[in-house]
Parts: sequence; C-alpha cells; structure tokens
Amino acid sequence: MPPRAAESSFTAHAVPLAELRACPHCDALHRLPQVQPRERAVCDRCGSVLIAPRADAFTRIFALAATSLILMGAAVFMPFLDLSASGLHNRASVLDAALAFSQGAMVPLSVAVAALIVVIPALRLMLILYTLAPLVAGRPVLSRARQAFRLADRLKPWSMAEIFVIGVAVALVKVAGLAMVTPGPAFWAFCALVLVTVLQDSFMDKEQIWQAIAGAEPANDAAEGAQP
Repeated sequence: MPPRAAESSFTAHAVPLAELRACPHCDALHRLPQVQPRERAVCDRCGSVLIAPRADAFTRIFALAATSLILMGAAVFMPFLDLSASGLHNRASVLDAALAFSQGAMVPLSVAVAALIVVIPALRLMLILYTLAPLVAGRPVLSRARQAFRLADRLKPWSMAEIFVIGVAVALVKVAGLAMVTPGPAFWAFCALVLVTVLQDSFMDKEQIWQAIAGAEPANDAAEGAQP
C-alpha cells in the first residue's frame, strides 16, 4: 500500500500528546493518522517512516528473539572451528576466543570481545523477551518494561555478533592456505543467528511497540511519561 503522509499542520496544544510524534531524522512534529497493518505513515518533510505496523508482529518478534537466544547459547559452548596443520589439531569455541586474551594487558580486549559478541546481544534479546512476553499473551506489561525496551534499543549498535561472523569469514579465507579449517556447529549456529536477527529487526517497528507498551502499562507505571 502507498505510504500515508502524517499531518504536520495543526495546533499542537490542542492535540493529545499520545498522537504527536517527532520525525527521528528532521525533528518535524506530526500528528499520526490511524495506520493499519501493512500501511506506513511517513514524514511529509523528509519522507522518513514514522510507523509501519505489521499484523502479529509481536508474536513473530518474540519467537525470533527466543530462537536467537537459543542459537546464541549453542554458539557459545559448541565447537566453533577445527584447525589442522602439520599434524597438529586444535578445536576452539567462541568462549575460547574471548578468553584467548585474558592474560596481562590484553584483559580489556578479552572483556570487550566477550561483551560485544555474547553478553550485549544476549542481554538485548532478553530485554526484548521481557518487554514483549505480556503483550503476546494479551496482558499488562511487566514493571519497568518501558526502561527495558529503551535499553534494548540503545544496545542495538553495540550488538556485534554479525560483525564477528564477517570477521571470521575474512580470516578463514586468509588461513585456508596455511591450515585445514573446518567450521564447527557453533559457526553455523552463529550464521543462523545473524539471519534470524536480521529477520527479527525487519519485523520490529519501535513506534508500534511503544504504543502497545503505553496502552498496556499498569496505572502506576503509565504516569512515568511517554518515550523520549
């Protein structure tokens, strides 16, 4: 369906706050129209998408986030790569890669690797599950759901599991001429994790989730205010 331009000519003080949205790119203030699934509301100044709801989006996002969390657990502890060279054989997991720099001055690097490819992605997935579980069940959101989803959104740029997979793929091309490298189950789990994460983010419309949180908040949490 063609996108619908949000209304930008109105008297702001006469419009309920819940119906006002600022464009994330040009800061133009809009009054959102009623948008149905598979429709989009766009900024009439710069054309950026303000909201694009999808039918059953919460259920799909929840299922994909749970799948990603399971794949993350498998990818961390299962063998990631098998290397054979000159009669020597070595098998490494993602956990081994994170701990490889855990001595001396390289400890901060080890912490950064573990945080960016395991801890932060897993934390973001758990926050998304915490936020969406009641919405999928048709119940009021849990306490601090607003803060949980806000933190999940802020952690997205620091969730770098897909960057890790790309880096490993580049390294495999360079190492292939020096040793026999066999991808392990964790490697394929990480590849599947990246694909599932991309699919999950394609279903996620933050504005739709914020509206659902506001409409399902308990009375004592709803007074905390709308999303920044």
